Amino acid sequence: MSPRPAPNPPDEGLAIGYQPSEPEADVSHLDRLLPTLVRGGERPFLSFPDHLSHQVTAELAPLLALFVDHRQGSYAATPFDHGAREYEAAVLRYFAALAGAPIEEVDGHVAASPQTALLHGLAVARRGLPAPSVYVSEQAHYDVVPACELPGMNHVGVRALPDGSMDPNDLRVQTRLRHEAGALVVATCGTPLRGAVDDVSELSAAAAAGRVHVHVDATAGALVAAHSTPVPAWSLAHGAHSVTLSGHRLLGLPVPAAVSLVRRGQRAPVRPGTAPDRLLASSGSGLAAVLLWTRLRSLGRGGVAAMVARCQGVAAYAVEQFGRAGAGPGRFPGSLSVTFDRPPSWVVDKWRLECFGDLAQITATGPVTHTAVDELAADLSLGRGGAAA
Repeated sequence: MSPRPAPNPPDEGLAIGYQPSEPEADVSHLDRLLPTLVRGGERPFLSFPDHLSHQVTAELAPLLALFVDHRQGSYAATPFDHGAREYEAAVLRYFAALAGAPIEEVDGHVAASPQTALLHGLAVARRGLPAPSVYVSEQAHYDVVPACELPGMNHVGVRALPDGSMDPNDLRVQTRLRHEAGALVVATCGTPLRGAVDDVSELSAAAAAGRVHVHVDATAGALVAAHSTPVPAWSLAHGAHSVTLSGHRLLGLPVPAAVSLVRRGQRAPVRPGTAPDRLLASSGSGLAAVLLWTRLRSLGRGGVAAMVARCQGVAAYAVEQFGRAGAGPGRFPGSLSVTFDRPPSWVVDKWRLECFGDLAQITATGPVTHTAVDELAADLSLGRGGAAA
C-alpha cells in the first residue's frame, strides 16, 4: 500500500505576521494571483458573468475608496452620507419604474447583496402574515430555502413545469391545504438553471384561498425581463407585493448589489418615537448604490435595453449552434441562460461550464460572443464523437 502523500505546506509568504509586510512583496503576490483567477484570459467563464471591461474598471475603481454608511435606511441622513443618498434615490427611481410602480408607492433601499435584500422582503411579508407557510419552487435560487430557515419560517416545495417556472396548479393545491395561516409565495424571475420567469398574475390567483403576499426574487432576471418582448408577468405591475432586484452580474460590477422594493401598504406602521422600520440592520449599502448609479448612467436606459437585446441574440444563436452540434439545447423564452447535454469533462474544464446533473449551462453575458459560441459548439460536436482534448 503506497503511503499517503503529505499535504502541501502553507505558503509562509502569505501568512499575516505581527509586523507589517513589505508592500512590494504583496503587490508581487497579487500580480501572480490575477492570471490564475482569470486563467490567463484564454477562455471566458461561460457559466457565470465574471466580466469587468477596462472601461468599467476605470469608471468604478475610484469609488472603492469611499465609505458610505446607509445603515439607517434610504431616507435618513447620517454623518457618513457625503451626499450619496441622492444617488441611491436615483437608483431606486430607476428600478421602481423597471418594476412597474411609481416611487411614491414603494419603499426601497439598495442592499449590499441579493441575500440581504431577500431577507428584507421575507421579513416585511412576515409582518403582514405572522405565521405563513412560504411556497418555494423547486427551481428557485438555492438562497431562498436557507433564508426561510433563518427566522424559522415553514417552507413548502412547489413543483416546477417543464420550462422551469412554478406550477400554478400545484401551488393551488398546496395553499388550500394550509390556507388559514396565509401564503407567502416566493416567485422567481430568472431561475438558476433555465432563467425561467414565474407568472406572478397566475400565482397570485392560484394562492387566493387565503391571505397572500407574493415576493419576487428577480435578482437574476429583472433587467432581462423588463426589456423582453413581450414582457413577462414578473413585477409589481403584475400584482407582486415586494421584489428583490439586481444588476451586478449583467452590468459587470466588482461587488454584489441588490435593490429591495416593497409596496408601502405592506410596511409595518411606524411607532411613535421610533425611526421608520424600512430595512434590516446594516443591510443598506451606499457603495452598492453609487456603483449601480455609475454603471446605469454610463449606459442609459437605451443602452441597457440594447445590451439585453445583444445578449438575447447571442443566447438564441447558441441554441441554434448547439442544436447543429447535437447537444440538445434548451432555453426559456427571452432568457440569457442556455442549457444543453453535459459534455465530456475536458469540454467542461476548458470552458469552465457549470453543470446540473446531466445538463450544462452558459449565460450569454459580456464574455459570451458569437465566436465563443462557435468554438464551444465545435468542441461539443467533437465531444459527442468521442474525441479527447
